[in-house]
Amino acid sequence: MPQGRVNAVVVGAGAAGGVVAKELATAGLSVVLLERGRWQTFDDHDHDELISQRTTVLGNAFGPDDERHRRVVRLGDRFQTVLPSEGAYGNNAGCVGGGTLSYGAMAWRFMEQDFRMRSIYGCPEGSTLEDWPITYHDLEPFYEKAEQEIGVAGDADANPFQAPRRKPYPMPPFAYNTEGRLLEASARRLGFHPFPLPMLRNSVPRDGRAACIHCRSCVGFACEVQAKCGTQNTVIPAAIRTGNCRVFTGCVAKEVLTDARGRATGVAYFDPRDRLQRQEADLVVISASATESARLLLNSKSRLFPAGLGNRYDWVGRNLQGHAYSGAYGLFEQETYDDVGAGATIGICDFNHGNPGIRGGAMLANEFIRLPYLFTNVRPPGSARWGRGHKEFQRKYYRRSVGVQGPIQEMPVFESRVEVDPVVKDHWGIPVARISGSRHPHDVEIGQFMAEKAELWLKETGAVQTWRRVAGRGVSGGQHQAGTCRMGNDPKTSVVDAHCRVHDVDNLYVVDGSVHVTNGGFNPVLTIMALGYWASSHIVKEQGLEARG
Repeated sequence: MPQGRVNAVVVGAGAAGGVVAKELATAGLSVVLLERGRWQTFDDHDHDELISQRTTVLGNAFGPDDERHRRVVRLGDRFQTVLPSEGAYGNNAGCVGGGTLSYGAMAWRFMEQDFRMRSIYGCPEGSTLEDWPITYHDLEPFYEKAEQEIGVAGDADANPFQAPRRKPYPMPPFAYNTEGRLLEASARRLGFHPFPLPMLRNSVPRDGRAACIHCRSCVGFACEVQAKCGTQNTVIPAAIRTGNCRVFTGCVAKEVLTDARGRATGVAYFDPRDRLQRQEADLVVISASATESARLLLNSKSRLFPAGLGNRYDWVGRNLQGHAYSGAYGLFEQETYDDVGAGATIGICDFNHGNPGIRGGAMLANEFIRLPYLFTNVRPPGSARWGRGHKEFQRKYYRRSVGVQGPIQEMPVFESRVEVDPVVKDHWGIPVARISGSRHPHDVEIGQFMAEKAELWLKETGAVQTWRRVAGRGVSGGQHQAGTCRMGNDPKTSVVDAHCRVHDVDNLYVVDGSVHVTNGGFNPVLTIMALGYWASSHIVKEQGLEARG
């Protein structure tokens, strides 16, 4: 399966890895893109709600499978082995496109303040809150490139809080659904500034793919008409068309290989027949997610790197972040459900920053359509969890409920981390990721503040009953996982430099959410894609590689 030495091997065909593969291949470099999962389509699971949404929103339907990819997580006072179908796992889809195959596709740019959190707010005790080594303005052209090449629908003038931008979105915004229209009117009465959500979905036909048909089954599912813009149907096919990129699926990376000088020489991996292979390369890019990228670095030990690559100062795996979603639900006398997918259409950014006593905040948006099985978890405190009362609530309020929530800006914590377990190994004998830690106490304060604002909005909209949802302090992660290989100028307090290159290895890069210093008050995927373009630009300019055939 391996081919001869190539210019670059990229581990992980998700939001960032797909972008990097396309950019390097387009520049004329030979690329091997390794992916542990496979190519998947809507036909593999169609609208099977029980598969796609039974435990984790972005689903187990698209891997990794249960038996081979176990993980260890600290639950309470002990470590437990968990499987991808269990909520504690912190699952990310394992397939070509990664989470972009089945995500909700919100396409947010971080705000200018999100890159300067420590300078603006100071660092709370017990946190490692820090500024990014790059600014929004450094990344802005690469946000633009992601929006234009992968495809975003939105209204660039509608959000008064957005950071400066040079170009409008390439597609017009989606119209508000019934929830959106109700929430827009009440938001304006409250003095908020509502706008249509930016989405990585085709609002009009584009690049040979259809426009969104507003299917209710969006989050957790592949798109049946290819209107959802992921790397699997945009940049990865473009990389393949250059003739310079080969995608190897069903391949599980074991370690990054290094030579006696400490330079990366390639990747050892297990192929679909469980045979150990070596792919030699001039440089290596790891884009496997915050949990798996950290795990791969920690498992890549040698005489020069006894604690793993990039881990000279014990920062690999530290500062694990996800998003502590907080908000509120409301029940209504009139029907609010119109079956217009994907459901989420309206948002506000009034409370991302500038909140007294709060470091940061979050955007707030109405939720994606909650299919019936998932809706069984939406209940006010004290309501019946089974039996006749449970069924009556389901019948009465499934079409008369609205949820508003947002991903709060978490405070990074050094002890919230990914390690490799000293005992438990996966199907291939590779030490598994071990996850432990907790969120910072201030995350709960931020969540309470945002839940109050969400509840206020729902009451103004006419909800007859409301209740808040505030995330607890359990270990973060999941589909918005970030922070474990943070970016910085000082090798003693970061893993990669400002261009995502590992400090100790000049031809090894980590490009995914793990390099985030902070994770913003937004879904992070567009920032991950933009970092893919940012790092690739540096690689093409600075590595000076001679293209290999």
